[in-house]
Amino acid sequence: MLARPTSHSSALGPGCAGPSLANPVSFDAPPKHQAQQPTSGAAPFMVEPSALAHQGGGEPTKRTQVPYVTGTSVLGVTYKDGVLIASDTLGSYGSTKRYKSVARLKKVNASTIIGAGGELSDFQYIMTLLDELTTDDYCMDDGVVLSPREIYNYMTRVMYNRRNKMDPLWNSLVICGFQDGKPFLGTVGMIGTHYTDEHVATGFGNMLARPLFRERHHPDMSEAEATKLLHDALRVCYYRDKNSINKFQMAKATAEGVTISEPFSLETNWEYKHFRDPTLNAVGAW
Repeated sequence: MLARPTSHSSALGPGCAGPSLANPVSFDAPPKHQAQQPTSGAAPFMVEPSALAHQGGGEPTKRTQVPYVTGTSVLGVTYKDGVLIASDTLGSYGSTKRYKSVARLKKVNASTIIGAGGELSDFQYIMTLLDELTTDDYCMDDGVVLSPREIYNYMTRVMYNRRNKMDPLWNSLVICGFQDGKPFLGTVGMIGTHYTDEHVATGFGNMLARPLFRERHHPDMSEAEATKLLHDALRVCYYRDKNSINKFQMAKATAEGVTISEPFSLETNWEYKHFRDPTLNAVGAW
């Protein structure tokens, strides 16, 4: 007897009912070709391209050139003993604040953290690539792991390669870690543009947060000073960026390793004069 087809869409993973449920099941004829199913279900916002290719009469897989579910700014600063990066946890569906508990900071290995703004499904694809590299390091069992700078250089090549194929990964990345006794902090854009600095920001944070960084950051600042600076920058981004929420995560990389905090909120003040009367000097506003 042939195995009965699974009761979920082959593109979305277990637990997600799809069109296949409406099709009659025959135990006499061999089943049509189906793509291999994920054992634990696909990640949020992701669809298996190999499964989609065999649905709808074998139509070819199509890739979007427009971001759908996106995250906003990622901020990062170095300090005397390490590096901090931070972002909110919002995944916006267009201008709708749809997913409010999305972790956009991820641990790559014992010394490296990556954060991303932009299309979240593309970021999940990037994490799949990095997980494969980390697994290879583990399987080699020689004690050698990729350093933060190596991961940074790898991502510049990945992003530039996809850009040359006219199928870019719609992300801005911040990569940080601790290497050779000092902090490392770099950013990579969606077309492969990249640089390292003592403080970086992606997206709207380039306009809102980096002026604060330029004014207040110095290389020998303490962790408490760096944390206070990031909190102030996150608060400004929340005030001025409509695609941000007051729920953040912060990640730290030091000589002891990397950690990612639980989500937290910041104290805010909406009693500023221009917040209470934003159209005071706007002629013709109502």
